Amino acid sequence: MTLEAQARAALKCGNLPAAAAAAKALALNSPDQAAGFFLLGVVAAEAGQIAKAVPLIEAAVERGPKAEHLAQLARLLILLRRDGEAADAARRAMELSPADALTLDTIGCVLARLGDHEASVIPFGAAVAAEPDNLDYRYNLAAASGFTGRVADARAHYETILAKEPGDARVHYALAILSRQTAHANHVPRLETALAGARRPEDALRIRYALAKELEDVGNTAGAFQHLSAANAAHKQAIRYDFAQDAAIFDGIEAIFGNSATALATGAETVSAAPIFVVGMPRTGTTLVDRILSSHRDVEAAGELQAMALAVKQLAGTPSRSVIDPATIAASADADPAMIGEAYLARAAHHRRSDKVRFTDKLPANFLYIGHIARALPDARIVCLRRGPMDTVWSNYKNLFASQSAYYAYSYDLMDTARYYARFNRLMALWEKVFPGRVLQLSYETLVADQEGQTRGLLEHCGLEWDEACLSFHENSAAVATPSAAQVRRPINADGVGKWRSYQEALEPVRAWLQAQGIETD
Repeated sequence: MTLEAQARAALKCGNLPAAAAAAKALALNSPDQAAGFFLLGVVAAEAGQIAKAVPLIEAAVERGPKAEHLAQLARLLILLRRDGEAADAARRAMELSPADALTLDTIGCVLARLGDHEASVIPFGAAVAAEPDNLDYRYNLAAASGFTGRVADARAHYETILAKEPGDARVHYALAILSRQTAHANHVPRLETALAGARRPEDALRIRYALAKELEDVGNTAGAFQHLSAANAAHKQAIRYDFAQDAAIFDGIEAIFGNSATALATGAETVSAAPIFVVGMPRTGTTLVDRILSSHRDVEAAGELQAMALAVKQLAGTPSRSVIDPATIAASADADPAMIGEAYLARAAHHRRSDKVRFTDKLPANFLYIGHIARALPDARIVCLRRGPMDTVWSNYKNLFASQSAYYAYSYDLMDTARYYARFNRLMALWEKVFPGRVLQLSYETLVADQEGQTRGLLEHCGLEWDEACLSFHENSAAVATPSAAQVRRPINADGVGKWRSYQEALEPVRAWLQAQGIETD
């Protein structure tokens, strides 16, 4: 067995010391040093030493680029949030016409992480063609198909997976949210069987969310609420969330920007007018507004970018692993706004795929960074979606966000979600006070009731000329990687307005509490 084969065999069985020894010997004693450096990098990555792994794989690429090496380099660069370099490595790998399924799937995953879901379909499809029985590869293709509007293809791939793995919880959930279910066409019996067989808490979580969604679709609101309550109570306990964690973040932001001197210190006179930030509580119409704006001839949708959060973290210079925490917020008060703006634009550029002059950044949680945006990018436009408080609380509670994301940890408890909404509401009032007129606070309900009038006002705020295509946003063929994918491919409608009233009795404590805070709920 060759040294390379020895190293790969040891890696496959998890024997990292043996893999490292064979790879080191290969790098030192073989004419094919590239393979040795590559495998040393893979060993380091498997050991969790990503920063050590990258230069080793870069050394392999320098000795003659191979698709496998470039694809793994791209994967590691994404983990280090070096998105631009990752994009370059992934595309170079694709240009080398790889044939092995793992490399193809890895390229697809990198492109998906970069938000280029349309491009990811090609390598994902090739990976499935090469290894049709690999269900992980097929799942990735199914997800990309759903994001890009290939709903029938996505459904077929998901069903193929379930035929072999009937208990796959992530597939059950993906199918539930892929389209609206009906009384005559739904998966409720199959989901109930899957729930009974679920062995892991995370599987039960996803299946219960799938059941809640489908039961709500068919009008069984009592059953939907029962499953949501069970799922969310268990997950809140598992993640040990305390609202004090988010309260401290709000407190830190208010402490900085409540100081007028901090709020008014800006960066360069004109950094860039290109970004349009679409922010707000999740599930309040941010995806709808993003589709309206990106249907404009001069606007590109760049996705939900972490670019501002990472720029602030970078310039704050705090050592914590969290992107946002009280220490980072406090340190960011002394960061140069112009440098934050430049760092943001550099990161955002890696997610742009056209030469259009404007782009949207649709990360809802950027409402936390409006102060930084206003200082760092004085010519950027900001739109905040405002939806009725009760619909906002309910839509957050019933949606399964990234289950390990700290941004959405509040959403597994109704009262925590109400408290979060109240702090969001208070923060938006602060932004209006210190940056008057900078943020268009756009009512979801008003937009639904007066699509053209509100769209005209939206475009005017963003400095855009009228474009009739914005009224036909549902014909926009660009990918959508949010839970709103199915909704925004339909014409505008009021289906979501007042949805909370179907759960009025269960939500009465929330309504009463919000009213006591002076927040109107009707």
